[in-house]
Amino acid sequence: MKYNKTELAIQKLVDDGVVPGVNYAFIDEDGTQRHLIGNKQLVPKEVPLTDGHLIYDMASLTKVVGTTMVILKLVEDGKLSLEDSISDYLPEWQYPEVTVRNLITHTSGIEGYIPHRDQLDRDELIKALLGLKAGAGLNHEMHYADVNFIFLGLIAKKVTGKAIQPLIEELVLKPLHMVNSSFHPDADKCVPTTYDKEHGLLQGHVHDPKAQVLGEDCGSAGLFSNMDDLLLFVESVLNPDDNPVLSSDTVRGFYTDQTKHDLGRSYGFERINYEGMPFIWQSGFTGTFIVIIPEKKHAMVFLSNRIHPVSPNEYYIERRKPLIETYLSENK
Repeated sequence: MKYNKTELAIQKLVDDGVVPGVNYAFIDEDGTQRHLIGNKQLVPKEVPLTDGHLIYDMASLTKVVGTTMVILKLVEDGKLSLEDSISDYLPEWQYPEVTVRNLITHTSGIEGYIPHRDQLDRDELIKALLGLKAGAGLNHEMHYADVNFIFLGLIAKKVTGKAIQPLIEELVLKPLHMVNSSFHPDADKCVPTTYDKEHGLLQGHVHDPKAQVLGEDCGSAGLFSNMDDLLLFVESVLNPDDNPVLSSDTVRGFYTDQTKHDLGRSYGFERINYEGMPFIWQSGFTGTFIVIIPEKKHAMVFLSNRIHPVSPNEYYIERRKPLIETYLSENK
């Protein structure tokens, strides 16, 4: 298939200076089309993006590529149930009505504010998160929040005795042969994110503040990966019978709403419709996203470092939605 309008929209993102460059790919019945445009970095000097195998900070793609897969694997192995109360595993948590399903679908209703969050150490941050409350939105509202997947990571650790990031490496990256993905990448192979004169380029080190503090216990961010490996992951979701981590029935569960009241979330992913065509998608703060159209077995993978040189670059968010809609419209 041709995606002329989508490619023009991506080119315009670069031309307008919204992102330094983009590494993107389309999967469809014709195979995989890969493209590379723009720059790897803009400061302290401009460097063209000429290597399609460079590694990116995945940010919240960690949630679906890593933590979601681990939790579902533990469910399949009978070590966990989606209907389990999270208080069974995190006894400090005071709202036993919140379940593992609520966490994986962002319907936990968890709310609250942690003062000086980025100044806390690991133990202090976990204690503060466990001190938050579940509000009226439980099961009735979707509120996307990192805390849900931080708790999933802590639950996986309680069940297995291993931190979530090593579990992701063992249970997901290894069987999927995602050999370029890790939580401690070679910085020279990474696309940089932020830059300031005092610290220079942030390259090969996770951008997310909570991931910096929690280290291997962070289930919401921290993964570094590249296009080669993300295509392997996406193919494993598009082809349930060939997924080396999960059963075909579990993988098909990604395609359907997994909330109590049809709130538009599957396992980890947002699950919505474009003009009657269901699709699932997930993004990362650093400028990454995946869009999957299950019924057509089509997908788009988009990698950029939109927070380079300065975060947060909110204008990118305004441009992302129409870009995705353009891609979906070309698949109708």
